[in-house]
Amino acid sequence: MAGEEAKNRDENTSFSGIPEAQFIEDVDLYMSKEENGSNAQAVIRKLDEQLNKYKFMEVHLQSRRKKLKSQIPDIKSSLEIVKEMKVRKDSSKDIDTHYLLSDQIYMKAKIPPTEKVCLWLGANVMLEYGLEDAEGLLSKNLSNATKNLSQVEHDLDFLRNQCTTTEVTMARVYNWDVKRRRAAKASA
Repeated sequence: MAGEEAKNRDENTSFSGIPEAQFIEDVDLYMSKEENGSNAQAVIRKLDEQLNKYKFMEVHLQSRRKKLKSQIPDIKSSLEIVKEMKVRKDSSKDIDTHYLLSDQIYMKAKIPPTEKVCLWLGANVMLEYGLEDAEGLLSKNLSNATKNLSQVEHDLDFLRNQCTTTEVTMARVYNWDVKRRRAAKASA
């Protein structure tokens, strides 16, 4: 279903509901509308406000992408360990491994064969799971994180397009205003 959803979405839509920027084909017609009142400065101010909102959303999405990119390798390594523990649960031999004690400090560990594993869930919560349940949970988390990363990447691309469209529209309105002023000055 996620694959279908991604296929149905194109570059003109966003997963997180980001509004699409309007490209103005005919600036004269757009500026003659009542809500614009031929006031280029007000229109440019409104477009600049919209651009600032896009930039804010971009910072948020970049932060989310960074978090997801750091989570995925952690989930993968936890999943590999759980799979290895499943393979060796019936043997009498300990698993020799290294674990991260703190930033860039690893410790050696011997893990005896077991049927249970404890997983950090976040918010200082750890739960004990059977190996099958832990593998299922980690697989699901990996799948969700990968899907979310893909959606964030898509939304960042979409957002960059909206920023470009807004900047081009601002330039076109500004040029329209300059042209209008020059024509008014020449006729005076």
